[in-house]
Amino acid sequence: MTTSPATTDVGLRARALAWLRARTRAVLVLNVLVQVLIVATGGAVRLTASGLGCSTWPQCEPGHFTPQLHGETSYHTLVEFGNRTMTFLLTAVAVAVAYVVWTDRSRSLAYRRLGLVPGIGVIVQAVVGGITVHVDLNPAIVSSHFLLSMALVSASTLLLHRFSEGDGPPVVVVDHVVRVLAHVLAALLLVVLVLGTITTGAGPHSGDDEVGYRFAVDPLTMAHVHATAVWVFAAVLVAIIVLTRPRGGARSRVHTAALVLAGLVVLQGAIGYVQVATGLPIALVDLHLVGAALLTAGTTRVWLCTRDRSSVAARAEEIPVLP
Repeated sequence: MTTSPATTDVGLRARALAWLRARTRAVLVLNVLVQVLIVATGGAVRLTASGLGCSTWPQCEPGHFTPQLHGETSYHTLVEFGNRTMTFLLTAVAVAVAYVVWTDRSRSLAYRRLGLVPGIGVIVQAVVGGITVHVDLNPAIVSSHFLLSMALVSASTLLLHRFSEGDGPPVVVVDHVVRVLAHVLAALLLVVLVLGTITTGAGPHSGDDEVGYRFAVDPLTMAHVHATAVWVFAAVLVAIIVLTRPRGGARSRVHTAALVLAGLVVLQGAIGYVQVATGLPIALVDLHLVGAALLTAGTTRVWLCTRDRSSVAARAEEIPVLP
């Protein structure tokens, strides 16, 4: 008895999908990485003023989805098109995430729904990117593009964290003060990110060579305000580290996560001060954007480590909290 080509194809697809499912954690880690990578390529577009390198959207040029190279083609077109190409990688990873998470019937519906977020994010970001081009890089839209990326980094970190958790009721595993400080830390991160977008939009890397600034505020003043918010953020983080330090036992997850975040804060702060002192070189500013994405992931991780969903934690005498 011979096997038909159709049957063989079905078997190959089944084995490929089984192979992918067995590597769910790797897929979710890759998802976090590409969400950070798109921040770097998107930052390169803005920092090199390549936002209009492709004159239209979704096509690059009228009638063409790819750049039409000629003697007058500048690197701006290639930078912008390169960033758009990242959408294909994001889409492929988002489809893989949706498959390995949504089809896992052993997990809760809340967890499985999280698997759809990266795919939805790709669609929303593509639409916002198109709007950005059509409104000639309006600073509010450009800023929302970045903040949406931060939201997707946070959601992707949540999804990766949830993969390792059980599906029991979430319970607090720290005292009330630490839990409140974790909420404050998350709120301060949002303030820091928003102030960061305003600072960039007020400076020489606002995204448009023909406009000296996109937000009509003093960039140096905004840099000081932004730095002040970061110092407050750092102070709250130090408080969390002190309050969760080991007292004769093993180091807690939240303490470890807070220490990692502290290292990222120090690195990000150093990059921030150096970039201002050296005239805002493009490479450092783009690295600062990547640092913002890592801070977002780190802060999300600290907040998540203040509660647990494992069956062991669910049996503990703790106070249930919302997911």
